Amino acid sequence: MSNSNNPDKGTRNLVIGMVAFIVLVGAVFSFISNKSSSTAKVPAAVSATDGYGIVLNANATPKIDVYVDYQCPICKNFEIINGGYLAEIAASGKAKIVYHPMTFIGAESILAANAAACAADEGKFLDMNIALFQNQSGTENSGLWTGDYMKRLGNSIGLKSAAFEKCVTDGTYVDWTKNVADASAKANVNGTPTVKVNGKDLDRNTEYMDPVKFKAALATGGVK
Repeated sequence: MSNSNNPDKGTRNLVIGMVAFIVLVGAVFSFISNKSSSTAKVPAAVSATDGYGIVLNANATPKIDVYVDYQCPICKNFEIINGGYLAEIAASGKAKIVYHPMTFIGAESILAANAAACAADEGKFLDMNIALFQNQSGTENSGLWTGDYMKRLGNSIGLKSAAFEKCVTDGTYVDWTKNVADASAKANVNGTPTVKVNGKDLDRNTEYMDPVKFKAALATGGVK
């Protein structure tokens, strides 16, 4: 006699789900390690000379480099405090802003960075950037962030095109995340968030989480 509340069945489904997630994680890391970064497909807004970051206002000065990992809780706090001001700078064209999505934390960081790049192709990078931080699970590599989740998140900010969904499903820019990581290592970036103005690091102890000091530091760097 069938029992829909059979605990064995529930356990079996949980195990199947965990196996599927582990396979996905392995596939992401295998995909990166087995492909040459020199052949990686990159988003249209990305510049190799700017560390393979996603560039906003390519011809503006000064230059602000922002290195974040979408699973990083401190990066989320940084975004909550300073993201609005950076978006304002981007919209006004007062500076060239280069976002470097990092993947220190693991597979779900890679999925998120890929989705952010897919959004950049459709002019929605900043929207996806904040949406990712707003939807952190609170637990790193929890299994929440999947390809389907990224598509739903994109849909919530108006990204409903077949091109965006295919980009997420195919992991079009997964290889590119290694380019970002390699270039960031060469720039001596070993933690997130990291912010540089014209190549000079801001003081993470005093300027990152204080909006007044953050704005002052950018002003000193030439953001008017």
